[in-house]
Amino acid sequence: MVKYSIIIPVYNEELVVRETYKRLKAVMEQTDGTYELLFVNDGSKDKTIDILKELSVRDETVKYLDFSRNFGHQIAITAGMDYAAGEAVVIIDADLQDPPELILDMIQKWKEGYEVVYAKRTKRKGETFFKKQTAHLFYRVLRASTEIDIPLDTGDFRLIDRKVCDQLVSMKERSRFVRGLVSWVGFKQTAIEYERDERLAGETKYPLKKMLRFSMDGITSFSYKPLKLASILGVLLSFSSVIWMFIVLYLKLFTDSTVTGWSSLLMTMLFFNGVVLVMLGVIGEYIGRIYDEAKDRPLYILQDSRRVERESEKVSRYANY
Repeated sequence: MVKYSIIIPVYNEELVVRETYKRLKAVMEQTDGTYELLFVNDGSKDKTIDILKELSVRDETVKYLDFSRNFGHQIAITAGMDYAAGEAVVIIDADLQDPPELILDMIQKWKEGYEVVYAKRTKRKGETFFKKQTAHLFYRVLRASTEIDIPLDTGDFRLIDRKVCDQLVSMKERSRFVRGLVSWVGFKQTAIEYERDERLAGETKYPLKKMLRFSMDGITSFSYKPLKLASILGVLLSFSSVIWMFIVLYLKLFTDSTVTGWSSLLMTMLFFNGVVLVMLGVIGEYIGRIYDEAKDRPLYILQDSRRVERESEKVSRYANY
């Protein structure tokens, strides 16, 4: 029986994956039970999978899932949870920005009775001012937009109990926002604060485009407020247009002043058309997610794996070979 499962999603991490393995191995050797290091290769195009195969040959605690292509970070985490066998499951990225040594503190909190132990960043080293400010803004907009208490300044680095993991596996949605789902399921949760380090090597796998998509997934997965805001804005603009119409009629009928020129009219039309398109875009984001759910495709496809057992009832809706 495996006591601890460590899920490590990897994508083009050939420069750091060996060091990640060494540090995780050193940490887990200090624990009081059996463990597995479950790497999820998210369609890497470099030599990451070759290194994982090499590590798995000489170390029986190393297991891996190999996607047929890149399906995304959140899907990789989901696949890891599908196959994790431990009583406690830890999620950590391979770039070593999140210190593996913190896992020991998480395990201690778990033994004290907490079912979710998440790492809260107090400082982010090696990141640009733009990245820090947009991350700061995102977490606060997300909290204001949802009724779920999603902790500020936290990533996916956390420990979850077996019962929490099972609940997450049972959830079917495709636009996954794992940290939000963990908050949604509840249970007894606590935080451990830490300073986030710089990447050991390589470059971030979350450029601006992916970050925007990730942010949209987080907001639309847990909030209808954008739709409500669009409705409220539509009502206010309609009311404003009625008032403007009465003003124009009054000027025409009861004064010598008239509204001249087309520039102001054109600007007003462009403004209202822009607002309409924005509202349609918000609605489209939600409809797009409904469309994805209706297709009912598997979340990911595996082309290879090592030392993982497939529990058909648990993961058949996710993984195909």
